[in-house]
Amino acid sequence: MRSGLDAAAGLAALRGLLARPLASYYLLIASSGLLLVIGLTMVFSATSVKAYAENGSAFAMLSKQAVFAFVGLVAFWVCQRLPIRTFRAVGGPVLVGALALLLVLDLVLVWAWLNDLEKARLGPLGAHLNWLYVGPLQVQPSELAKFGLVLWGADVVARKGARLGWWRELAMPIFPAVGLLFLLVGYNDLGTMLCLLAIVVGLFWAAGVRMRIFATLSAIGLVGVGLLIAAASIGAGSGTKGEENYRLLRLTTFITPPEKCKLDDCYQLYQARNAIDHGGWFGVGLGKSTFKWDWLPAAHNDFIFAVLAEELGVVGCTVVLVLFAVLAYTGLRIARRVDGPFRRLAAAAVTTWLVSQAVINIGGVVGLLPITGLPLPFISDGGSALLVTLAAVGMLASLARSEPDAARALNARPPARWVRLVWAPLPPLPAADDRSAKPASAERDTEARSGRRGDARTRPNDGRVTRVRAGTASERRR
Repeated sequence: MRSGLDAAAGLAALRGLLARPLASYYLLIASSGLLLVIGLTMVFSATSVKAYAENGSAFAMLSKQAVFAFVGLVAFWVCQRLPIRTFRAVGGPVLVGALALLLVLDLVLVWAWLNDLEKARLGPLGAHLNWLYVGPLQVQPSELAKFGLVLWGADVVARKGARLGWWRELAMPIFPAVGLLFLLVGYNDLGTMLCLLAIVVGLFWAAGVRMRIFATLSAIGLVGVGLLIAAASIGAGSGTKGEENYRLLRLTTFITPPEKCKLDDCYQLYQARNAIDHGGWFGVGLGKSTFKWDWLPAAHNDFIFAVLAEELGVVGCTVVLVLFAVLAYTGLRIARRVDGPFRRLAAAAVTTWLVSQAVINIGGVVGLLPITGLPLPFISDGGSALLVTLAAVGMLASLARSEPDAARALNARPPARWVRLVWAPLPPLPAADDRSAKPASAERDTEARSGRRGDARTRPNDGRVTRVRAGTASERRR
């Protein structure tokens, strides 16, 4: 009986904490911050031995990742301070810039393929799969394309509103932009293309697009994925013309029972399962993994979750999964609570992006999904991915602070001036924001849908319009 009362009291306390105005903000900061700390720790653990052997310093890879984490935290800080109109304004330029970089990347790769070059270089430009090299600098344009698609897509879908149910509204400009991304990104990396498709699905789902449109788009997407798989036979991505199609091999390996899979075909998955099995419930200890010593390919990047499972066991994996679950809950909570269609769509799209990428990566490592080569957000080694991810989380933090209850609480008891200057300014009050964002026609539509138009009338009051309840006949006589 006492245990039941304790459980009820615990649930009541949890509901009380979640009901606090800034609960979404603190949940987002806590979950993403802990994932970032775990990621830096696991990058050091997975790369220290190899870095010491190659560079004479066990901290070489960690130092590089820490620099990107610092720059990413600066991007988080900047995005947290930006007003929502800035995100709407920069969405198009960010996406166009990403498309331009992707086009340059693919042109360099095609140039190397046509001239039968071993390395893809054209003057100061170099390319390898998703990476574009400009002299000493390297950038991954597909990561920037994810953020650009979130911002631009949320703005376009928000502007279209209810018209999105018509095919002609989807045709321009959403279909051409997504199709161009499909070609430019999918040619090099099918996994990243699947993540971009997940962002589009998240946008349409949050906008309430009808199921038959979803079914049609899913069929078109499956056909496109099939074409990208076939394109690996002529050299797309890391494929080679005349050799076995590596994308098709990953798919057939996934559906082949482990006991019938050839070791050469499923070596990466086989070693990942061995690492997970070696870790057991509590792991072998942080830094004591043996499969990271060149037994497990891409141990610091795509398969870092296997190293985490070996060193920290089921307990460590559960902690990471719970943190991603908290991040997913928080993102959807923000999308449900914020005002304005753009805010809701952007929050839902960012959450879909991060969570779907984590699901695809972890599912591939444990054998529940085909291997796609996607990194694990916050955890895997990779500067461009970490920087853009932290910028997206910064936008989510800005949206969390703009929730009506959070905005009222922050304006009712504003923090000190130096805190606002150093951390984040006060969000606008929701009432003023709603009056500036909602035209009169939108208010009339809202009244008509809610069935309250007959119960309200307006009267002049010092040049303003005040809405009052009509009341019953007896109340009017009194």
